[in-house]
Amino acid sequence: MKKKGTVLFIPHGGGPLPILGDPRHQELIKFLEKIKTKINKPSSIIIVSAHWEEEEVKITSGEKPSLIYDYSGFPEETYKIIYPAAGNPELANKIKILLNAQNINSKLDTERGFDHGVFIPLKIMYPDASIPCVQISLLNNLDPKKHIEIGKALTSLMDENILILGSGMSFHNLKSLLSSSESTESDNVKNKEFDDWLVDVCTGDKLNNIEREKKLSEWTKAPSARFCHPREEHLIPLHVCYGVKCKKADLVFNGNIIDKKASAFLWQN
Repeated sequence: MKKKGTVLFIPHGGGPLPILGDPRHQELIKFLEKIKTKINKPSSIIIVSAHWEEEEVKITSGEKPSLIYDYSGFPEETYKIIYPAAGNPELANKIKILLNAQNINSKLDTERGFDHGVFIPLKIMYPDASIPCVQISLLNNLDPKKHIEIGKALTSLMDENILILGSGMSFHNLKSLLSSSESTESDNVKNKEFDDWLVDVCTGDKLNNIEREKKLSEWTKAPSARFCHPREEHLIPLHVCYGVKCKKADLVFNGNIIDKKASAFLWQN
């Protein structure tokens, strides 16, 4: 029986901290190590990371993408991490054709490497780096509807054994995450309010799929939305993921990262 594609949205944590074994990332590390047992091993991976934005969709198309160490202030060893996954130029071109067919402007980028939203989680999930990867950018307008449309344009790829991976964070208020003191009770209440809303919208049975899409498109109306995402680049990969499947997801992670609640969602079958 031919294997079908899978869609997964994950939190990727803070910079390279998951690779460093940071104790505040232990729940995430354990999740990333185990999630591959719940899905088919993909023949290729398409990653939408929070850390690449362009005016039009760009797609990595190099055969051997480099790594972009797009973080600062970490130990020297974190700038020597290797993850030698191959690119997949043929798949990159297929993505371009699918996007352009839906009037979504896109271009191939032979020079762009993989940012840490790609290689940090994948180094934990698939440490042997044996699966070819293609990264696609966000649009820098961060329009939720446009990103759902990007996902819809890629739906036919689910006929192949491909993993579409959204790599971001369901909570991304850096001021709160990086606070030297323990977060206030108010911060934690707001964090939980938004996380509960997001889990209900993505996985609950009360909404039909049209209502679900509308809620995600209007995510700023959710409780504490702008507190949890002062800027939404870490949430928007979720919209691409939803667009691919346009149905409810399974909640596969709902744990703490740097003392804040974060969630991961899986769509398969």
